[in-house]
Amino acid sequence: MFDDVGERILIGEGVVRHQRLRPRVHAFEHRTWFALLPMHALPQAAAACGLALNRPGWIAFDEMDHGDGRSPQHGGALAWLRDLLATHGIHDADGAVWLQTYLRVLGYAFKPVSFWYCHRSDGTLRAIVAEVNNTLGQRHCYVLDAPAWGHPLQAPKAFYVSPFCRVEGAYTFRFLHAMRDGRPRTVVRIDYADAHGPLLRTSISGTLHVAQQGEALRLLLRHRWHSAAVIARIHWHAWQLWLKRVPWYRAPAAPLLASTRPSPSPVTGDRP
Repeated sequence: MFDDVGERILIGEGVVRHQRLRPRVHAFEHRTWFALLPMHALPQAAAACGLALNRPGWIAFDEMDHGDGRSPQHGGALAWLRDLLATHGIHDADGAVWLQTYLRVLGYAFKPVSFWYCHRSDGTLRAIVAEVNNTLGQRHCYVLDAPAWGHPLQAPKAFYVSPFCRVEGAYTFRFLHAMRDGRPRTVVRIDYADAHGPLLRTSISGTLHVAQQGEALRLLLRHRWHSAAVIARIHWHAWQLWLKRVPWYRAPAAPLLASTRPSPSPVTGDRP
């Protein structure tokens, strides 16, 4: 997916979709946008499109929003990622690293989930890290080993995300990419099943383009205060679930480990 763009920041504009299947049906879709950042060449890529990097800006990226909050002076988010992979015995993800994430808008960001695409030096995909944040200020990472585009990857749920779901069951991730109308498109699908079967279906999709000078102003005018809208929508839909009398569960203690590495489980492929 990243072979033809070099070391340039990509912007994805698309839709986030979510569907709850029980005990009450609840579904929504919202327009969204995200960035794909070449973390291995971030200073040059940020300068090429004028993105504010580790400093205030209308739209900005701060490395301390990720991982263990490591500052650029201590290696930043990329050094944290390398340490995380090494902790899980992954030592051959020594190539390009791309981060799919929401950026700060007017100084604020809430990032429900970000995805780190970690490659070998020959360009093949080695691992994907799903970095999940909840509204309690907690963070947990799922280290997905031996991924392949379009192949399902499963991970046991280990982290509290919503008061309307227990910490049980498992996620199924699918990462897809394709060309549509001559432009690259990416889709991440996350299905969640608890002890009683399938419960949630979520996807984040976007058509990609290379970020240009003036991109921040264009995104601000088109999507306004997107980061504030993300957290506002989370609380709005929580209110809707409460009104529908969906059962509510207290937050358990945070997991002892900051990351989970499930066993790889590649199956047959799929396309968006």
